[in-house]
Amino acid sequence: MQDSPDSSHGFRVGQRVHSSGDSRRIGTVKYVGPVEGYSGTWVGVDWDNGEGKHDGSINGVRYFHAKSERSGSLVRAPNLSQGISLLEALEKRYRSKSTSDEEADEMYVLSTSNNRVSIQLVGKDKIQDKLSRFEELTNASLAYMGVSFPGIPYQINTTVPNMKELDLTGNLLSDWKDVGKICGQLPALQALNLSNNLMSPYKSELPPLESISILVLNNTGVDWEQVELFRQSLTAIAELHLIGNNISRVLPMSSSFVQGFNSLRLLNLDDNCIAEWDEVMKLSQLRCLEQLYLNKNCLNSILYPDNGQQNELEATSYKPFQNLHCLLLGDNNIGDLVSIDSLNLFPNLVETRLSENPIADSTSGGVPRFVLIARLAKIKVFNGSEVTPRERKDSEIRYVRLVISRLHANAEEIKQHPRFSELKSLYGIEDERPSTGASGPQTIGSGFLSITLKCVGASMGEKKPLIKKLPATATVGKLKFLCESFFKLKSLKLKLFLQEEGSPLPVLLDNDTSSLMDLGIGNESIILVDEES
Repeated sequence: MQDSPDSSHGFRVGQRVHSSGDSRRIGTVKYVGPVEGYSGTWVGVDWDNGEGKHDGSINGVRYFHAKSERSGSLVRAPNLSQGISLLEALEKRYRSKSTSDEEADEMYVLSTSNNRVSIQLVGKDKIQDKLSRFEELTNASLAYMGVSFPGIPYQINTTVPNMKELDLTGNLLSDWKDVGKICGQLPALQALNLSNNLMSPYKSELPPLESISILVLNNTGVDWEQVELFRQSLTAIAELHLIGNNISRVLPMSSSFVQGFNSLRLLNLDDNCIAEWDEVMKLSQLRCLEQLYLNKNCLNSILYPDNGQQNELEATSYKPFQNLHCLLLGDNNIGDLVSIDSLNLFPNLVETRLSENPIADSTSGGVPRFVLIARLAKIKVFNGSEVTPRERKDSEIRYVRLVISRLHANAEEIKQHPRFSELKSLYGIEDERPSTGASGPQTIGSGFLSITLKCVGASMGEKKPLIKKLPATATVGKLKFLCESFFKLKSLKLKLFLQEEGSPLPVLLDNDTSSLMDLGIGNESIILVDEES
C-alpha cells in the first residue's frame, strides 16, 4: 500500500483513474473505504498493466477482486488522478508553455565527446503558433492525457469548430454518453480513436454521428452486441477497428447476416477469439466491405459457400464477400489445403496473409510459399509482399514439378491438386522424372537442372558462385556432399537454403532424403550454402 495523508476526493467504484505521477498507469476503482489496521479512506485499484501488489485482499481480508493475483493495489486518494476535461487537455497539449519547454529540453544529439547538443526545429515557433490557434486546429492527439469528461457543454464546438481527427487513446473515458457529447459538439469530426479506454456496456443507441467515417475501438471491451448499436448512428462509417476485444461471436441483430453499415470498407477484427468460420460468414453481406482483418484469432478453416450451401444467400443475387479484395488470416490455426483452395472462390480477392498458420510452416508439416502462391490463382499480394509475375511463374512451374514427383508414388494424389492439370498444360511441362526400363535407367535431358550455388557462411571466405548441372533426382544430402567438394569445405557441417524471388527469407532444405524434384526446385534456382552454427 502507498501511504500519504488521508483525503476524500469522491472516488466511486467503476471509475477510471490514473496514477498521479504517471498518466499511462491506468486502472479501475474497485473499492472505496476503510482498510483494517489503517486510518482513513483507501481506494482499491485494479491496474490495467497488471502491475499491482495483490489480488484485492490484505492480511486475509478481501476488499475487492482484482483480475489477477498481483494487479490490485490499495492507494491513498491524493496518489490518484480522476482526470481532466477534453478542453483542459487541449490547453495543456497545445498552449502550455511548460510542456513546450519540456519537449525542447528533450531535443538534443550527442557530440563526439558524448555531450548533449541542443537542436532547434526550423519553423517550430510558427508550427506551435498555428497549433495554439484552436479555430484552425483540424487534428488533435490527446493520447494518455487523462481525459475523463467532455467539459463545459457547448464550449467544445466554439473552441475547436474545425476538428476532423481526434485521438483519445489511453484516456479515462468509460461512459458512451460522454463520447456522444464530444462528437455532438464536433460536427466536422471524421476520425475518432478511443483505443485503450475501457468503455462500459451501453443499452441505447448513440446520438447520430453522421460525419464519423473512421472509428477505432481497440482494447475497449466492445463486443459485437454493442457494435450493432452503432448501426443507426454511424451512417457514414468506412473503417471500424476492433482489435483486442475478446470477440468470439458475431451477433447480428435481426438476421442471420450483419446488415447495414452500407459504407463500411474496412473491418479490423485482429487479436480476438473468433474460432468458427460460420461467424465470419455472418459478415459476408456487407456489400462495400473491401478489407477484412482476422489476424490472431482461433480459426481452423476457411469455407466459401457453394450454390448448395448458400441458404439465405440464395434469396439474393449478391455473392458472399462480393467486393472483398483483402483478407488477412495470419496467426490462426489453419492447417489444411482445402481451406487454401477455398480462397480462389472469393470473387475479387487479390491479397491475403497466411503466415504463422500451421499450413504455412513448412518446418512442421506445412507447405512453402511457392506451393501456396501456385494454389492461389488470383493473389497479387501474399504475406505482405507483392507476388511478381516472375515469382508466380516460377512458383507454378516448381509446384507442377513437385506434384509430378509425388504422382509416381501415389497417382490418387492428383485429386488434391485442383490447379495441377491447368498449370501443367499452361507451361507445357512433361514428366521430368527419369524412368527405369528393361535396359536400365533412361535419363531424359530435362532431368537435369542448372543450379547456382552461393557460399554465405561466415567462415567460408569469399568464394565465387558456381553454376552446376545436377540431376533432378539428386537429394539434399547428396548436394551437401557435392558442395563440400565444389568449395573445399570438408571440415564444415553444411546446411542449404533455397533463395526464392519474392520470399522475405530463404527456405531451409532440412530433409536430406528429399530430391530436388521432390522439393519442386526448378531450373536456374539459387541455393545458399551455409554452415551449422
